[in-house]
Amino acid sequence: AIRAERPDLILLDVMLPEIDGFQICEQIRLTNQDVPIIMLTAKDGAIDRVQGLKRGADDYLTKPFNLEELLLRVQNLIKRTSKAPSNMPEVYHFGNNKINFATYEAQGNPGTFQLTKKEAMLLKLLIDRKDEVVSRQQILQSVWGYDVYPSTRTIDNFILSFRKYYEEDPKNPTYFLSIRGVGYKFTEK
Repeated sequence: AIRAERPDLILLDVMLPEIDGFQICEQIRLTNQDVPIIMLTAKDGAIDRVQGLKRGADDYLTKPFNLEELLLRVQNLIKRTSKAPSNMPEVYHFGNNKINFATYEAQGNPGTFQLTKKEAMLLKLLIDRKDEVVSRQQILQSVWGYDVYPSTRTIDNFILSFRKYYEEDPKNPTYFLSIRGVGYKFTEK
């Protein structure tokens, strides 16, 4: 519905019947980084506010709230975000590969396959920052929401999977490059 309607702003309640607003916010951010999201909720703890902002909300307002305050926040967010159009398409092509961020479907070496949510989030992060080195810390914070950065091989395993999915020769990658001691880079050169 969000892709079809193209809203100027989303007001999102955290406590919904079947899925919580935090999860919906993450889903929206996979395909749309630009639409402003304000979370409205009765959950007023600092942990809840931080979680909402980490998952992609631009603002977090607790109930009960002043209507004039809400309208000013809406007005300010729309004014600020209407200046910068998105450059990330819903479907991204590189080489003979294709990624659909809306459906998590991809095409690569194994044919057509389904991506996990974390795979899609990491791919989107790397593609959004094409030709830039993205540090392990930035990846862990953006994709996994970690505040501390444990020593983990998780990212390495994801990159190895991406190379198997998308590289002609996974041992000599051209798209998903490791920058030793720093992080990873996506390039189309």
